[in-house]
Amino acid sequence: MDHVKFTAMQDGDREDYAFLTDHEVEYTKGTADRLLNALVSLDEGLSGYQITRLGHSLQSATRAERDGADTDWIVAALLHDIGDIFAPYNHDEYAATILRPFVREQCTWVVEKHGDFQMIYYGHHVGGNQHKRDQYKGHIFFDDCVDFCARWDQASFDPAYDTLPLDHFADRVRAVFARTPYDPNVLRPGAREALVA
Repeated sequence: MDHVKFTAMQDGDREDYAFLTDHEVEYTKGTADRLLNALVSLDEGLSGYQITRLGHSLQSATRAERDGADTDWIVAALLHDIGDIFAPYNHDEYAATILRPFVREQCTWVVEKHGDFQMIYYGHHVGGNQHKRDQYKGHIFFDDCVDFCARWDQASFDPAYDTLPLDHFADRVRAVFARTPYDPNVLRPGAREALVA
């Protein structure tokens, strides 16, 4: 069988859907490498900074690693702006959606909200709400997002910083996206791990 028999999903049978399931499972095994390729394409994205968007992503992950952060934090830092290419108005939500099945809830929440938290640095310069993050005060991961932005995100636009290359992080990305999606032992709702060892 090379393809399903149906042209409308309602007409599919057990054989069709077993075939598709096998194909989809196989396809998901390449998710990490597709994300690594997408990171490379960040070099073609938004310009104007002193480093590229890929450089920013790599620098954020490098800082996380050098702070002794765990794999979930490092991969989250690497991928936090992956949405810049396709979802510039909600890049943070886009990145969080990609990460959500595979990393701790803490990391997903921080990535999802980091755009609001970053406003503290520039919101007042562009007519935005500099204190947009205040709506999340009292949330269990509020301080984690403050620290993520301060230590790894807003500080990672430095062309002189000794940034590690993408291939340094590739095996970590592959390991994270090889996890069983939505594994409660990985997601650990409400669990917190320090950003800095």
